[in-house]
Amino acid sequence: MKLRIITPEKQVFEGTADLVQLPGNDGLFEILNNHAPMVAALGKGRVKIGNNNEFEYIEINGGVVEVSNNEIIVLAE
Repeated sequence: MKLRIITPEKQVFEGTADLVQLPGNDGLFEILNNHAPMVAALGKGRVKIGNNNEFEYIEINGGVVEVSNNEIIVLAE
């Protein structure tokens, strides 16, 4: 999947991911390949980016995620 994480100041991440775990307002949730289209509010926490069993973490203070056609865009605070 293609993933972009953008803050008001800059683009924090652009690349591919096998899985993305996000801090939703009601708890953590994961996005995998071929996920249904969705838009969700995000809370404070960390985004977990998985690629080939290696993980990277990015802290956010909230925001919104949009998922469509294996593209994930996170607008983070």
